Amino acid sequence: MTISQRYQELIADLRQIIEKHNNVVLASSLGVEDMLLTHVIQTEQLPIGIFTLDTGRLPEATHRLLSRIKDHYHLTIKVYVPQAPDLESLIEQQGTNGFYNSVDARKACCRIRKVLPLARALQGQDAWLTGLRREQSQTRLQLEKSAWDSDHNLIKYNPLLDWSRDEVWQFVRENHVLYNALHDQGYPSIGCEPCTRAVLEGESERSGRWWWEHPETKECGLHVAQS
Repeated sequence: MTISQRYQELIADLRQIIEKHNNVVLASSLGVEDMLLTHVIQTEQLPIGIFTLDTGRLPEATHRLLSRIKDHYHLTIKVYVPQAPDLESLIEQQGTNGFYNSVDARKACCRIRKVLPLARALQGQDAWLTGLRREQSQTRLQLEKSAWDSDHNLIKYNPLLDWSRDEVWQFVRENHVLYNALHDQGYPSIGCEPCTRAVLEGESERSGRWWWEHPETKECGLHVAQS
Protein backbone atom coordinates (compact mmCIF):
# COMPACT_ATOMS: atom_id res chain seq x y z
CA MET A 1 0.00 0.00 0.00
CA THR A 2 1.36 3.44 -0.93
CA ILE A 3 1.59 6.32 1.53
CA SER A 4 -1.13 8.11 -0.42
CA GLN A 5 -3.40 5.09 0.00
CA ARG A 6 -2.50 4.88 3.69
CA TYR A 7 -3.42 8.55 4.07
CA GLN A 8 -6.78 8.15 2.32
CA GLU A 9 -7.56 5.12 4.47
CA LEU A 10 -6.64 7.09 7.61
CA ILE A 11 -8.86 10.02 6.63
CA ALA A 12 -11.76 7.66 5.93
CA ASP A 13 -11.26 5.98 9.32
CA LEU A 14 -11.14 9.30 11.18
CA ARG A 15 -14.22 10.63 9.42
CA GLN A 16 -16.08 7.44 10.25
CA ILE A 17 -15.09 7.79 13.90
CA ILE A 18 -16.36 11.38 14.19
CA GLU A 19 -19.61 10.39 12.46
CA LYS A 20 -20.19 7.78 15.16
CA HIS A 21 -19.19 9.87 18.19
CA ASN A 22 -19.88 13.44 19.27
CA ASN A 23 -16.85 13.89 21.51
CA VAL A 24 -13.57 12.43 20.26
CA VAL A 25 -10.07 13.20 21.55
CA LEU A 26 -6.53 12.24 20.63
CA ALA A 27 -4.33 11.32 23.59
CA SER A 28 -1.00 12.60 22.32
CA SER A 29 2.30 11.45 23.76
CA LEU A 30 3.90 14.02 21.42
CA GLY A 31 5.72 11.11 19.77
CA VAL A 32 6.03 10.95 15.99
CA GLU A 33 2.86 8.87 15.48
CA ASP A 34 0.77 11.31 17.49
CA MET A 35 2.34 14.24 15.66
CA LEU A 36 1.29 12.60 12.39
CA LEU A 37 -2.27 12.35 13.69
CA THR A 38 -2.15 15.94 14.96
CA HIS A 39 -1.01 17.13 11.53
CA VAL A 40 -3.84 15.25 9.81
CA ILE A 41 -6.48 16.46 12.27
CA GLN A 42 -5.43 20.07 11.77
CA THR A 43 -4.91 19.83 8.01
CA GLU A 44 -8.32 18.25 7.48
CA GLN A 45 -9.94 20.44 10.15
CA LEU A 46 -11.46 17.44 11.89
CA PRO A 47 -13.46 18.06 15.09
CA ILE A 48 -11.14 16.01 17.29
CA GLY A 49 -9.72 17.48 20.48
CA ILE A 50 -6.09 16.86 21.44
CA PHE A 51 -4.58 16.56 24.90
CA THR A 52 -1.30 15.42 26.40
CA LEU A 53 -0.07 14.33 29.83
CA ASP A 54 2.78 16.27 31.39
CA THR A 55 4.15 13.90 33.99
CA GLY A 56 6.53 16.45 35.48
CA ARG A 57 9.51 14.39 34.28
CA LEU A 58 9.37 14.99 30.51
CA PRO A 59 12.51 15.87 28.52
CA GLU A 60 13.06 19.52 27.68
CA ALA A 61 12.86 18.62 23.98
CA THR A 62 9.27 17.49 24.52
CA HIS A 63 8.35 20.79 26.15
CA ARG A 64 9.96 22.67 23.27
CA LEU A 65 7.88 20.66 20.81
CA LEU A 66 4.71 21.55 22.71
CA SER A 67 5.51 25.25 22.23
CA ARG A 68 6.29 24.75 18.53
CA ILE A 69 2.94 23.02 17.98
CA LYS A 70 1.11 26.11 19.21
CA ASP A 71 3.01 28.39 16.82
CA HIS A 72 3.01 26.06 13.80
CA TYR A 73 -0.54 24.70 13.90
CA HIS A 74 -2.16 27.58 15.80
CA LEU A 75 -3.30 24.92 18.20
CA THR A 76 -3.27 24.78 21.97
CA ILE A 77 -3.07 21.23 23.24
CA LYS A 78 -4.82 20.67 26.55
CA VAL A 79 -2.28 19.60 29.17
CA TYR A 80 -3.12 17.40 32.16
CA VAL A 81 -0.72 17.07 35.08
CA PRO A 82 -0.62 14.83 38.17
CA GLN A 83 -2.59 15.96 41.20
CA ALA A 84 -0.25 17.51 43.77
CA PRO A 85 -1.44 15.42 46.77
CA ASP A 86 -0.98 12.20 44.78
CA LEU A 87 2.51 13.23 43.71
CA GLU A 88 3.54 14.28 47.19
CA SER A 89 2.35 10.95 48.60
CA LEU A 90 4.20 9.01 45.89
CA ILE A 91 7.50 10.80 46.53
CA GLU A 92 7.10 10.39 50.28
CA GLN A 93 6.63 6.63 49.83
CA GLN A 94 9.32 5.83 47.27
CA GLY A 95 11.52 8.88 46.89
CA THR A 96 12.17 10.89 43.74
CA ASN A 97 13.51 7.97 41.68
CA GLY A 98 11.97 5.00 43.44
CA PHE A 99 10.64 3.68 40.13
CA TYR A 100 14.06 2.12 39.47
CA ASN A 101 13.67 -0.23 42.43
CA SER A 102 10.96 -2.56 41.14
CA VAL A 103 8.31 -2.99 38.46
CA ASP A 104 5.62 -2.37 41.06
CA ALA A 105 7.25 0.90 42.12
CA ARG A 106 7.57 2.00 38.51
CA LYS A 107 3.94 1.17 37.79
CA ALA A 108 2.89 3.10 40.90
CA CYS A 109 4.76 6.12 39.53
CA CYS A 110 3.15 5.72 36.10
CA ARG A 111 -0.25 5.45 37.75
CA ILE A 112 0.10 8.78 39.52
CA ARG A 113 1.79 10.62 36.67
CA LYS A 114 -0.12 9.11 33.72
CA VAL A 115 -3.02 6.77 34.44
CA LEU A 116 -4.96 8.99 36.84
CA PRO A 117 -4.50 12.17 34.71
CA LEU A 118 -5.66 10.17 31.67
CA ALA A 119 -8.86 9.23 33.52
CA ARG A 120 -9.55 12.92 34.14
CA ALA A 121 -8.80 13.79 30.52
CA LEU A 122 -11.27 11.20 29.21
CA GLN A 123 -14.18 12.24 31.41
CA GLY A 124 -17.13 13.28 29.24
CA GLN A 125 -15.62 11.87 26.05
CA ASP A 126 -17.25 9.27 23.77
CA ALA A 127 -14.09 7.92 22.12
CA TRP A 128 -10.35 8.37 22.19
CA LEU A 129 -7.56 7.90 19.68
CA THR A 130 -3.96 6.77 20.12
CA GLY A 131 -0.94 6.48 17.84
CA LEU A 132 -0.19 2.88 18.85
CA ARG A 133 1.28 0.53 16.25
CA ARG A 134 1.63 -3.25 16.39
CA GLU A 135 5.27 -3.06 15.32
CA GLN A 136 6.28 -1.07 18.37
CA SER A 137 6.55 -3.91 20.87
CA GLN A 138 5.46 -7.42 21.75
CA THR A 139 2.92 -5.99 24.22
CA ARG A 140 1.03 -4.41 21.30
CA LEU A 141 0.94 -7.29 18.82
CA GLN A 142 -2.60 -8.33 19.80
CA LEU A 143 -4.16 -4.86 19.71
CA GLU A 144 -7.15 -4.13 17.49
CA LYS A 145 -7.98 -0.96 15.57
CA SER A 146 -10.95 -0.41 17.87
CA ALA A 147 -12.00 -1.89 21.18
CA TRP A 148 -14.20 -1.10 24.15
CA ASP A 149 -12.21 0.56 26.94
CA SER A 150 -13.87 -0.80 30.06
CA ASP A 151 -11.70 1.32 32.38
CA HIS A 152 -13.06 4.57 30.97
CA ASN A 153 -16.36 3.36 29.46
CA LEU A 154 -15.75 4.51 25.91
CA ILE A 155 -14.37 3.28 22.58
CA LYS A 156 -10.63 3.38 21.96
CA TYR A 157 -9.29 3.62 18.41
CA ASN A 158 -5.78 2.90 17.11
CA PRO A 159 -5.95 4.22 13.52
CA LEU A 160 -2.21 3.79 12.84
CA LEU A 161 -2.10 0.24 14.16
CA ASP A 162 -1.02 -1.36 10.86
CA TRP A 163 1.38 1.40 9.75
CA SER A 164 5.05 0.51 9.68
CA ARG A 165 7.73 2.71 11.18
CA ASP A 166 9.03 3.47 7.68
CA GLU A 167 5.56 4.49 6.51
CA VAL A 168 5.16 6.86 9.44
CA TRP A 169 8.48 8.53 8.74
CA GLN A 170 7.88 8.73 5.00
CA PHE A 171 4.64 10.59 5.63
CA VAL A 172 6.29 12.84 8.21
CA ARG A 173 9.17 13.77 5.90
CA GLU A 174 7.00 14.31 2.83
CA ASN A 175 4.49 16.48 4.69
CA HIS A 176 6.93 18.41 6.91
CA VAL A 177 5.25 17.24 10.10
CA LEU A 178 6.73 18.62 13.31
CA TYR A 179 8.37 16.04 15.58
CA ASN A 180 10.45 15.73 18.72
CA ALA A 181 14.16 16.45 18.14
CA LEU A 182 15.05 13.39 20.24
CA HIS A 183 13.82 11.16 17.42
CA ASP A 184 16.90 12.24 15.46
CA GLN A 185 19.13 11.27 18.38
CA GLY A 186 18.23 7.58 18.53
CA TYR A 187 14.98 7.81 20.51
CA PRO A 188 12.20 6.09 18.51
CA SER A 189 9.99 6.10 21.61
CA ILE A 190 10.04 8.99 24.08
CA GLY A 191 8.57 9.05 27.56
CA CYS A 192 9.77 10.50 30.84
CA GLU A 193 13.40 11.62 30.81
CA PRO A 194 14.72 9.25 33.54
CA CYS A 195 12.89 6.27 32.01
CA THR A 196 13.96 6.68 28.38
CA ARG A 197 17.29 6.14 26.64
CA ALA A 198 18.43 6.01 23.03
CA VAL A 199 18.22 2.55 21.45
CA LEU A 200 21.13 0.61 20.04
CA GLU A 201 21.33 -0.74 16.51
CA GLY A 202 19.16 -3.82 16.15
CA GLU A 203 17.08 -3.11 19.26
CA SER A 204 13.30 -2.82 19.10
CA GLU A 205 11.60 0.57 19.03
CA ARG A 206 10.58 0.53 22.69
CA SER A 207 13.72 -1.10 24.07
CA GLY A 208 14.80 2.31 25.34
CA ARG A 209 11.73 2.61 27.57
CA TRP A 210 12.24 1.20 31.11
CA TRP A 211 15.28 -0.59 29.70
CA TRP A 212 16.02 -2.29 33.03
CA GLU A 213 12.76 -4.29 32.82
CA HIS A 214 11.75 -7.36 30.83
CA PRO A 215 9.99 -6.62 27.49
CA GLU A 216 6.64 -8.02 28.62
CA THR A 217 6.26 -5.38 31.38
CA LYS A 218 7.04 -2.33 29.25
CA GLU A 219 3.69 -0.55 29.42
CA CYS A 220 2.86 2.36 31.71
CA GLY A 221 -0.77 1.35 32.19
CA LEU A 222 -2.33 3.81 29.76
CA HIS A 223 -2.93 0.99 27.28
CA VAL A 224 -3.42 -1.94 29.63
CA ALA A 225 -6.81 -2.58 31.17
CA GLN A 226 -6.79 -1.88 34.90
CA SER A 227 -10.20 -3.35 35.65
